[in-house]
Amino acid sequence: MQKILILDFGGQYNQLIARRVRECNVYCEVKPWTTPLAELRAFGPVGIIFTGGPQSVYLEDSPRVDPDIFTWGVPILGICYGCQLMAHLLGGKVTPAQDDSAREYGKTLTYYDTSCQLFRNLPAEGVSWMSHGDYMAKVPDGFSLTARSDACPNVAIADEARGFYGVQFHPEVSHTQHGVDMIRSFLYEVCRAKGDWTMGDYKKTAIARLREKIGTGKVLLALSGGVDSSVAAALLAEAVGNRLTCVFVDHGLMRLNEGDEVEKAFSRWDLNLVRVDAEARFLLKLAGVDEPERKRKIIGEEFIRVFEEEAKKIGAVDFLAQGTIYPDVIESGAGEAAVIKSHHNVGGLPDFVDFREIVEPLRMLFKDEVRQLGRELGLPEYLVNRQPFPGPGLAIRIIGDVTKEKADTLRQADFIFREEMARAGEDKKLNQYFAVLTNTLSVGVMGDGRTYDHTLALRAVTTSDFMTADWARIPYELLDKVSTRIVNEVKGINRIVYDITSKPPSTIEWE
Repeated sequence: MQKILILDFGGQYNQLIARRVRECNVYCEVKPWTTPLAELRAFGPVGIIFTGGPQSVYLEDSPRVDPDIFTWGVPILGICYGCQLMAHLLGGKVTPAQDDSAREYGKTLTYYDTSCQLFRNLPAEGVSWMSHGDYMAKVPDGFSLTARSDACPNVAIADEARGFYGVQFHPEVSHTQHGVDMIRSFLYEVCRAKGDWTMGDYKKTAIARLREKIGTGKVLLALSGGVDSSVAAALLAEAVGNRLTCVFVDHGLMRLNEGDEVEKAFSRWDLNLVRVDAEARFLLKLAGVDEPERKRKIIGEEFIRVFEEEAKKIGAVDFLAQGTIYPDVIESGAGEAAVIKSHHNVGGLPDFVDFREIVEPLRMLFKDEVRQLGRELGLPEYLVNRQPFPGPGLAIRIIGDVTKEKADTLRQADFIFREEMARAGEDKKLNQYFAVLTNTLSVGVMGDGRTYDHTLALRAVTTSDFMTADWARIPYELLDKVSTRIVNEVKGINRIVYDITSKPPSTIEWE
């Protein structure tokens, strides 16, 4: 299987690069720039991509790679910081931009030399996404300028004889027109990739690795019924069969009827399914807690306590399996990355876990890849396309303290929202939508009486990767129908608002 090595220098879009490469059916792995050179070479890449990064290549403590990497005869694409690093290491000169005009951020009209392999068969100009404050004052010998902007003459450079390319913009983000085509050209025309990696191949590889890792051990998995845990369950069932026990913790914070639906959906699989009714237990732990990170930590720890108890009932359990995926890892922070919010299956676990090891078979996959893997495993489409649902459930869609009354109110309102979206066919156009019970009370009038009840927020987004998202333009008529039904049918809500912020600056979930 051909491999692309993505060398990570700490940029904000680095996981997107991996996703774009995989979309082109080429296998890749992201490795930190600190990885020993011998290990990078042993990986056997047919191509290498240097990612962006926040630092300046001319600083003494900036991340860099041994220049020996340029002698391997392997094509290299440098993106933003990666482009400047390539120039710096090969004899060019990178300096701070001398004036504001040479600093470029955001959408920028860019002019391409279409004789360059990277831009061949593409329009001669288009919008690219820039994010750089440094400037290549001198490009290395053997390189030619292959793209420019009105402010910068060296937006892209290339030494096509050696297969070295550098771009100061970000082709991996959707804002760059034809950016994926540029990446595809590098993969297929420069690296001569064959496109020999698919979710079917990943399934076979993952099952083999799980069998090797787990051996004769027993595995315990938290099955929420969401896409991630369901696909993880199916993958593990294929690998270890009935040595997998799936514990469905019904914490009383699921969506309407979801507990019964989960149990029914997995009745056909050859695995041990244990449903634990823990509603009273979780609500007691959450009583009076209104800070979202504390909710997450409490729920994460209580999940583990439940798992430990169930493990003791079924005997020795060696591995705790989780449906962690890439966006979970990114948002929970890694190394020097900022922690946006912890996820219960990444940063919210207690320090002590009564298992030998944690297994995360989906850790390197994005949501769309997880869904495709689910199809490869034979999961039903209604489960594969299920709306994302956070591990802490409705606890983080209830702003403020959590009570059974609030959870029941939100459950009913959320069900109406989802039901009307499905009836209108909007559910197929959106990637995630849900209701949030805010802690804002407002005055209303129902009949001839005054009310003082909760404000409910509706949230719907479109996204390709869940790392960025745009708020969905739902038809007003549909919003009107949803609002009317909720106010009339759900006690305790007298006002509906619609969230029209994108990610960033907001996250998809409110907490």
